[in-house]
Amino acid sequence: MPGVSVRDVDAQKFIENYSAFLKRQGKLPLPGWVDTVKTGHFKELPPQSQDWFYVRAAAVARHIYLRKQVGVGRLTKVHGGTKNRGSRPSHHVDASGSVDRKICQALEKIGVLEASPKGGRRISQSGQRDLDRIAQAVVEAESEESEEDEE
Repeated sequence: MPGVSVRDVDAQKFIENYSAFLKRQGKLPLPGWVDTVKTGHFKELPPQSQDWFYVRAAAVARHIYLRKQVGVGRLTKVHGGTKNRGSRPSHHVDASGSVDRKICQALEKIGVLEASPKGGRRISQSGQRDLDRIAQAVVEAESEESEEDEE
């Protein structure tokens, strides 16, 4: 299928495949605090998955791909959640800015993102090519599964 982009693929499948690609590639630099940090002060525990940094990086890359440019503040709002305040009503709380900033810096280091002249970050040409290639692989895998189901 010519011309497949990230918009044409289910988000969950794309993020799963792209995070596996990032882990397999081994170029994404991981900070030392990955196994102990909470992703926001509305959380009680750090992530239980060992690969959460790769999954979040894939989600950030997809989010920036779908928009022209995104700053760290917008990413913290997207990855935020509701804080349990006991008997008081719950409220939305932004996620950790440090986590999203380090992910953007790591993606920038491997060439997926680049700094935007207007502020924030945008997807680079090589990053767009990688993401489109992963989306193409997801579409091909889905078509193979559907062919096997028909038989």
